[in-house]
Amino acid sequence: MRARGSAAVGFVAALLAMAALVSGCTPTGPSSTSSAVPTGPSSTVFPTSSIAPLVAAVPERTMKALPHARLDAGLLPPTNRWFSGLVFGTPSMPVFPLPLGFQLSAGGFAFGVPTVSTQPAVITGGFAPIISADLGADSQVVTAYDTASVTIEQRDGSTRLGHTVIAEGSPFVSFTAEKTMSVTFGQPFTKAAGTGAWTTEIGGVTYGLVSAGALAEGGGSLRLSHGQSATWFVLSTGGSVADFVTAARHPVTGTTLTWASGGSKATTALSYATVGDAPTIVAAMPHQAAALAPGTSCAAGTYPSIYGTLSACTVTTLGWMTPAIAPRGSLDLSKLSASQKARLAAQVTADVVSTRDEPADTYYGGKWLYRLVNLLEIAKQVGADDAAAAITTKLVAAIDDWTDPKGCSTRDSHCFVYDASAKGIVGLQPSFGSDEFNDHHFHYGYFFYAAGVLAADNPELAARWAPVINLLAADLATTAKSSYFPVQRVFDAYAGHSWASGTSIFGDGNNQESSSEAVSAWNGLALWAAASSQSALETEARWMLSAEVASSKAYWTDFPLDASVYRGFDHTVTSLVWGGKRDYATFFSADPSTKLGIVVLPMSPVADYLGGDPGRIAANLADSVPNGYDVVFGDFLLMYRALEGPDAAASALEATSVLNEDRIDDGNSRSYLLAWIMVHL
Repeated sequence: MRARGSAAVGFVAALLAMAALVSGCTPTGPSSTSSAVPTGPSSTVFPTSSIAPLVAAVPERTMKALPHARLDAGLLPPTNRWFSGLVFGTPSMPVFPLPLGFQLSAGGFAFGVPTVSTQPAVITGGFAPIISADLGADSQVVTAYDTASVTIEQRDGSTRLGHTVIAEGSPFVSFTAEKTMSVTFGQPFTKAAGTGAWTTEIGGVTYGLVSAGALAEGGGSLRLSHGQSATWFVLSTGGSVADFVTAARHPVTGTTLTWASGGSKATTALSYATVGDAPTIVAAMPHQAAALAPGTSCAAGTYPSIYGTLSACTVTTLGWMTPAIAPRGSLDLSKLSASQKARLAAQVTADVVSTRDEPADTYYGGKWLYRLVNLLEIAKQVGADDAAAAITTKLVAAIDDWTDPKGCSTRDSHCFVYDASAKGIVGLQPSFGSDEFNDHHFHYGYFFYAAGVLAADNPELAARWAPVINLLAADLATTAKSSYFPVQRVFDAYAGHSWASGTSIFGDGNNQESSSEAVSAWNGLALWAAASSQSALETEARWMLSAEVASSKAYWTDFPLDASVYRGFDHTVTSLVWGGKRDYATFFSADPSTKLGIVVLPMSPVADYLGGDPGRIAANLADSVPNGYDVVFGDFLLMYRALEGPDAAASALEATSVLNEDRIDDGNSRSYLLAWIMVHL
């Protein structure tokens, strides 16, 4: 285990104490750790002792083998990470540990600060191989990874040459030699008088190198002895070379994570372990910089990025807060009039009759469950008792099927298997690449929600479904040391959001499209955790829910249009966010309505987070539905419009009467559409 300095520990304690004062609760949440094998946090969230028998109870099967991985023996495949393309790509793909872009090369690596360019429909900041280092390697493998850092070992045959560390937020790349060797540069460095560093300026950006090794005449190579390090850095705009040299002498070795959730605030604290436990310089993203822990010094300059300006902070721990979002599993219909309730009761009955057969795959099958459980919650509140009984029968039978541990032994759908090679749970009928670990949080969030809502007041159902629902939860939210699941598979604590691609074999890094389905996933997980009395899981889920909401608004739906990075961008949402670009695009449609629809659906009861700025809602809709709501996702966009205010909600309610049935999404119903709008009148 890499040690954290006492300064970092003290900062975390102070930060969590502050969160407790703000929220009025005792801070909870474990810390993740890093070692040769990621150990995860020491907590009770799915430790091996509880998860092993659950895994043993389901069939084992590999639906689709993951690509060959540059991964040391004993490490769990790092799917859905910001660096997954580095591991699985052939060749290794660029990755984006802000403020840098980084890629492995034939004998070493290259990196640089991307040039940010804004066009009408895309903001780009792709890989820029400005600085290169040839280490003489014929192979490179990841030998450790943790919350935000990756360690890559360079080898020549069976000889270990050394290892390189990169980390999210870090403007440093460090290499430590394990034998006497030379590093060859693609561009020469020269001694910068009075700084203790060698530097080079390319494209107006200063790159520095700090090492106890011997720079060759001409500055084109560096001689290192065993144990010596070389640390490169990118000087920030307005930054001091001396400050960066000081930090470079204490390279980052790993990161640890602590969180707290409860009350009005959710807190994230990301600590950077360094050689000598000294402070380092970390780039804070815009959503972090707006809510950093008091006393954080961010006077070390700025960096450009596709997300906006990054602030360079001198820290041992980067800590920030986001508003806490309370999970919700139903709409409150208590204030509706008798006539409104009667209308809903009649519509629920019609929607139950029109319910289609249950799909076999995990995405549409999960949405089917989600649709029904929302109908059930409406039926119970409006007195549609017969409909409620019919829905309950359907739901319980369906979830019983999905949660039969041995289901895949006797049938080919509506069941799950454990992939022992990829280390995860997969539905036997995959969709959207779920067999290669794409979109698991999008899929499984619907299962968490349905099971959590239905079992909220029924401990017997919670106990019956727990073995398999907890496996789905462990696939995404394990925090304990485990040989069965990676730690927090999809969630990126530094970025504050999830990554959807399993292997991420893309030149622009990993990506996430439906930020709203990610929010919905953590809402569902929190509901399931509460229904099944798993307090540590509920704390974690609430923290991820709150963090994902903050990032979703900051980078998908509500970013500040007057920020310089958006000058020249002609739209008000970025519907597909990558490590190296932000697109006004989707994977499945060019229709403008889909660009907004995909980042607001499924408009679950927790989706009020999308409100708060009527002007921005109006602007987003004007960009996406200029000609009315008879479009793809028109139902969800009417629900989104209701958040603009009572007058807009009244107009949206009127528009539902002319919305054809084929415009009601298969995860939605006319009953829920009407109920959502009515509660916002």
